[in-house]
Amino acid sequence: ADMATRFDVLTGLSDHTIDNTTAITSVALGACLIEKHVTLNRDGGGPDDSFSLEKPELLQLCRDSKIAWEAVGKVNYERKESEKGNAIFRRSLYVVKDVAEGELFTHENVKSIRPGYGLAPKYLHEVLGSVATQSIKAGTALKKLYVENRKK
Repeated sequence: ADMATRFDVLTGLSDHTIDNTTAITSVALGACLIEKHVTLNRDGGGPDDSFSLEKPELLQLCRDSKIAWEAVGKVNYERKESEKGNAIFRRSLYVVKDVAEGELFTHENVKSIRPGYGLAPKYLHEVLGSVATQSIKAGTALKKLYVENRKK
């Protein structure tokens, strides 16, 4: 997972173990590709046959890898359609003290409070130290268009 993030590449595993445990675990840890040797007959006498998968084991690897991939899922912080009505119960960023155009956002003038109609609280670190693009009244849900991209 670190390599995938650090280098923005897909990662995988070249697996020469006898069973599928390592390969399936690698999928749960973020591997997108698995290399395994496959043989028609493990007793065939070929140089890789002893650690190669036969057809039933390959099928099981595919099934188990899919289950592991789906079980881990993907991170998604976006609201689902079923959650849209729950915004009143969520927190978001609000201006709690009048902010003038060009003024910096600080812990004193921005807070994470209910309801959830503004920027998500995860953006607080990006907002703090940024500049207001316009004057904003206390009680206003903070939106991206109110926050200048660069910090001062």
